Amino acid sequence: MAVGEPRKKNNPSRNKLKETAFELKYNGKVDASEILKKECESTYTTLSSTEHDSKNKLIFGDNIDVLRWLLHEKGLKGKVDLIYIDPPFSKGVHFSSRNQELAYEDILDGSEFIEFLRSRLILMRELLSEQGSIYVHLDESMAFEIKLIMDEIFGKNNFKNWIVRKKSNPKNSVSKRYGNISDYILYYTKTKKYIFNQPYENWDENQLLKEYSYTEEITGRRYKKVPIHAPGIRNGETGKEWRGMLPPAGKHWQYTPEKLDELDKKGEIFWSANGNPRRKIYLDENKGKKVQDIWLDFKDAHNQNIKITGYPTEKNPDLLERIISVSSNENSIVLDAFNGSGTTLSVANRMNRNWIAIDNSKVSIETTLKRIFSGVKPMGDFVKKKSSKQQLELFENLVIENVDFTLLGDDTNIDNETKAKWNSYFNQSNLL
Repeated sequence: MAVGEPRKKNNPSRNKLKETAFELKYNGKVDASEILKKECESTYTTLSSTEHDSKNKLIFGDNIDVLRWLLHEKGLKGKVDLIYIDPPFSKGVHFSSRNQELAYEDILDGSEFIEFLRSRLILMRELLSEQGSIYVHLDESMAFEIKLIMDEIFGKNNFKNWIVRKKSNPKNSVSKRYGNISDYILYYTKTKKYIFNQPYENWDENQLLKEYSYTEEITGRRYKKVPIHAPGIRNGETGKEWRGMLPPAGKHWQYTPEKLDELDKKGEIFWSANGNPRRKIYLDENKGKKVQDIWLDFKDAHNQNIKITGYPTEKNPDLLERIISVSSNENSIVLDAFNGSGTTLSVANRMNRNWIAIDNSKVSIETTLKRIFSGVKPMGDFVKKKSSKQQLELFENLVIENVDFTLLGDDTNIDNETKAKWNSYFNQSNLL
């Protein structure tokens, strides 16, 4: 198998590549400086809050206004460790809840959609901490265009993964194409010094025993053998002779000769009959398989027993748990600017993160408040109604000890009756 060697820093061809960098151009593209200097002009009203300004915030309003408000008025520049967003996908359709309430309109297209999302991503970058990460969930409609936009905003070198998620079971589509069961998550960081708590998956037992196929006679420990060299020539210690031999042509030792001596002394170097050294990796020290960039285990709700809110495009909580566990720590601030059903804040709260959730959909806010104080219910059957006892089954109630619930903007058109209804969730609970 061919293995590429990293380019040297002073490689002239690499410098030429930098000079020919490109960007996505389209009508209506606003200079980033103009987006950043504009401040939030909306007024805000806090319906329910603690005595002190809470880091947990549920905010109803246009997210571009809210992002500016958080940036310029709430002092959160450089304070957010993780952003996950599941924005509209530019599908040209309306999305309704299971109760047939209009949840949101996904009608922006082309350059209008790109600039809509780009302006918000520029502000999100300012909110990210130096150790921060951002995950943007999209499908094939605009993923490629937004990849180019994110390269511009966050830097191509800060692109980490194009994650493919299996979103559903196979479909019996009548259209003449392959079944569409995937969507995508673009993962970027703000800098090279970012939070990354390495995730692992369990090995299949048969696969594991096959992988670790050797057993030490004295200890009985199972192990596998791996090379102790890596591609690329090095002029330092790892390129020097060890035990009378040099690394293979075009390669270097993975460890210094001193470290290799230490491993050999501990019995962790296997010597073949012809004197070829390899390192022993033991099964009992294995944490599992490192997670790769194809995720098969996070499908959206697909059977009657899965607990949901009924909001369209609701995402699997396990998906958010992976992202939050990998790219944030306890007490980190997690931001979701397209709150939807409240999955991000729900999981973040359970994992002892602080959170900020934003949406301008009344159905989103209503769904999230119900989720916070009433939990979620099994999906059930669209045709056969569940009994009242089954309908009352609740799950995953959130215990939120402090949260600010804010209405932002003069044009929210929230009448007093709706405000009172939303506020009653807080007033009737003992959680605040």
